[in-house]
Amino acid sequence: MRNYENLVIVKPTLTAEEIQASVKAIEDIITSNGGEIAVTDAMGMRKLAYPIDKNERGYFHVIYYTVAPSAITEIERRFRINEDLLRFVTIKYDTNREVIAFNKLVQKAQKKSETPAKEEVKTEAPAAQAEAPVAEAAAEEAVAPAAE
Repeated sequence: MRNYENLVIVKPTLTAEEIQASVKAIEDIITSNGGEIAVTDAMGMRKLAYPIDKNERGYFHVIYYTVAPSAITEIERRFRINEDLLRFVTIKYDTNREVIAFNKLVQKAQKKSETPAKEEVKTEAPAAQAEAPVAEAAAEEAVAPAAE
């Protein structure tokens, strides 16, 4: 089993649900050929360096996985058949130095996928705390006129 990375660019004309279905189909192609996906990194919609099939933008998605080298030809063949993909590139990590770099990229992608959830919690908590004093002040004002 060797380590691989695939960068795929999905057509921007698809809806968000269709893009997610296309990415899921790509992941299914890899797993159906005996691959084990380590982590995926959705890079989002980006501007292309040059137009591809009259598209100025594309949805970028990176998949890090391990698979037998014999399965790569079938995976790439199925990528070529998929009309939702504008481009794809497969990168093989073979030498010890490259495998170390692969592991670092996987760890970085895992941290990246974990951080947005933590940031959302942090942004929501101060907002809830900020609303609490306002609610208490409003309650005190409502009580004060009733006492007079």
